[in-house]
Amino acid sequence: MEFAELIKTPRADNVVLHRPFYLAVEGTLCLTGHHLIFSSRRQDNAEELWLLHSNIDSIEKRFVGSLGTIIIKCKDLRIIQLDIPGMEECLNIASSIEALSTLDSVTLMYPFFYRPMFEIIEDGWRSFLPDQEFELLSSVTDEWRLSCINKEFSVCPSYPPVVIVPKSIDDEALRKVAMFRHGSRFPVLSYYHKKNGMVMMRSSQPLTGTNGRRCKEDEKLINATLRPGKRGYIIDTRSLNVAQQARAKGGGFEQEAHYPQWRRIHKCIERFNILQESLIKLVEACNDQSHNMDRWLSKLEASNWLTHIKEILTAACLAAQCIDREGASVLVHGTEGTDSTLQVTSLAQIILDPRCRTIRGFESLVVREWLQAGHPFQQRCAQSAYSNSKQKWEAPVFLLFLDCVWQILRQFPCSFEFNEQFLIMLFEHAYASQFGTFLGNNENERSKLKLLQKTMSLWSWVNRSEELSKFQNPLFEANSLVIWPSVAPQSLQLWEGVFLRWNRPSKFLDEAHEEMISIIKYNKELQAKVNALRRQLAEMETDDRMQENL
Repeated sequence: MEFAELIKTPRADNVVLHRPFYLAVEGTLCLTGHHLIFSSRRQDNAEELWLLHSNIDSIEKRFVGSLGTIIIKCKDLRIIQLDIPGMEECLNIASSIEALSTLDSVTLMYPFFYRPMFEIIEDGWRSFLPDQEFELLSSVTDEWRLSCINKEFSVCPSYPPVVIVPKSIDDEALRKVAMFRHGSRFPVLSYYHKKNGMVMMRSSQPLTGTNGRRCKEDEKLINATLRPGKRGYIIDTRSLNVAQQARAKGGGFEQEAHYPQWRRIHKCIERFNILQESLIKLVEACNDQSHNMDRWLSKLEASNWLTHIKEILTAACLAAQCIDREGASVLVHGTEGTDSTLQVTSLAQIILDPRCRTIRGFESLVVREWLQAGHPFQQRCAQSAYSNSKQKWEAPVFLLFLDCVWQILRQFPCSFEFNEQFLIMLFEHAYASQFGTFLGNNENERSKLKLLQKTMSLWSWVNRSEELSKFQNPLFEANSLVIWPSVAPQSLQLWEGVFLRWNRPSKFLDEAHEEMISIIKYNKELQAKVNALRRQLAEMETDDRMQENL
């Protein structure tokens, strides 16, 4: 298919662009296969707006006489308005944008056409390989092994080709366990706690069904993570009621009779349409221009967004507590093990592991616990808060995870090497990007799409020094301790940097940030002077003592 077939009117002049907190600008609008480009005509202050079609969530058309207006609502939550003279021209542009922003084929998306203008210093596709992760693990324990059982994605379609499993469990046993777990997602290592050797594993639900089916290999695999005389905890991210209902559909949970050394705890985390509805209500509340306090607070509460944040953080804190304070190993799963499970395992690691609070450590965590672990980004991020089409599999699971990280970052502002902008950047690229990193639903699909050969990795761009400087937290001081976030309602706040970003002027916030950076820079200069003077004083004292001895 040629993109030209979808573009009825490639260019329109005398178009007026309206955005909140900016003056209206007149200019030329151009449509290409992947971008909407607006160029202003002003000689004194020419500006360009480039918007990926894949970032467009929905569009609305209005007409007053022959003047047409298109309102574009984006997946990154911004709203822009274009006034286009001529009804036919406006209708043509609107239908072109609608067609280009809803392309079915993944291979027609921009990452397959994007050619970087920067020098590639590091191939991001090779930055975080399982072998490197296993090397780090091998330096502290020899109880685990790399299994290539899923080499051709033949055992589990949503797992990567290589997984880390207990050394005492062979591949034949893993095949039997895979047949006992939903979607064949057998328990694999998620995190090893160096401090006490406890581990966190993740999987999907066991297929116990109504007959209480069991699998001795599954029991052996899970028990292989326990120390002699120690108990473990199974954190099920469904309510007990939902877990029991799952048995009627062939799913279920671990029976205490077959897993006597494990205590099961249910921590209900919502999923799918409930989360998508929550996002829609929250964004609607944030865009409410009525300035009525009661209405704003009731809408915010009705969205339940902060309740979801609290539920996820509570489950992650529980997992971290079991590992660090109870000295117990943990298995986390819900139904499929691709959504709430990953929220819990990745947040628990941020709480426990200082490496995950560095930029590269966090990137590695996203690759390991989200991309390689099979979170279906293509399905979950197909629509954002403004889409009019019927929901299928959309849910802001990854955005909720990033929001939880932001909540912890806000409570521990000196413990993270990255800043809020880094999290916002990941949110934007998960929904629309020139890079191939978040395309596909799992490693199997990415392999079939040949993303490594045909697209550029987000990490190749982010990890260049000129980009990294934008995402570094000036307050960062390495903290090797476990950090325990508060999940009290008073401690949780609306993430304004995402949800109010386009609804308020950022001038004063930018100025405050610049001022903070200059103060920190000046403080470092003073600290360097103090250190130099101390050295000078120490040298003078040494000289004095030598003189006295003479």
